[in-house]
Amino acid sequence: MKASRIAAAAAAAGTAVLALSAPAFAHVSVQPEGTAAKGGYAVVDFKVPNERDNASTTRVEVNLPADHPIASVMPQPVPGWKAEVTKSKLDKPLTMHGEKIDEAVTKVTWTADGKGIEPGYFQKFPLSLGALPENTDELVFKAVQTYSNKEVVRWIEVPQEGQDEPENPAPVLQLSAATDDHHGTASAENTTAKTEKAGKTTAAGNSGSGSDTTARVLGVVGIVIGAAGVAYGVLAGRRRTAA
Repeated sequence: MKASRIAAAAAAAGTAVLALSAPAFAHVSVQPEGTAAKGGYAVVDFKVPNERDNASTTRVEVNLPADHPIASVMPQPVPGWKAEVTKSKLDKPLTMHGEKIDEAVTKVTWTADGKGIEPGYFQKFPLSLGALPENTDELVFKAVQTYSNKEVVRWIEVPQEGQDEPENPAPVLQLSAATDDHHGTASAENTTAKTEKAGKTTAAGNSGSGSDTTARVLGVVGIVIGAAGVAYGVLAGRRRTAA
């Protein structure tokens, strides 16, 4: 009897721990598709889970870091959602591709056309960003999540190194070291692969051409030797007849 009570208490305690720990993992986050290198371009996904059982997420607002403005920001179309891009004047103009830019995207807002993110689901919102700054290791994006019951959750607390994660942490994008190709490593790899393929093709073509030339030379030599043999045979026959 005591054993069954202890087991029941343990199960209840385990359920309580799971219930308390689950929300810590369910928050708005950002991850790159591939790498996000300093000075380069990247596509990043903002993952927005629904934390409520009785309401849907109908609006998501992502604020871009003002201390590290990004000149080029383009949202990818998401079915069932309308994206709105907000630009603002910059205190210090940026230089991009040799041109000065005095404004940049400061906010992207997605509004649901239909049901939005229903309970038990999540949605990804992709953004193309560039050029990423070279003077920082991370970018902080403060996000605001709005539910169909008018509840608003602000994911704006900046995580601090060495401290526990805040209750409503802001999405943080970690930047990798800069690469020689600021457009990403994929294009460099593709270029290398194409070059190697072209080299192999050229080598194969040269090898085939050399083989054809050798075959032709050997064929001509064979014909000459054959003709010489026939001539020798004719001469030998005439000598025998004359004798």
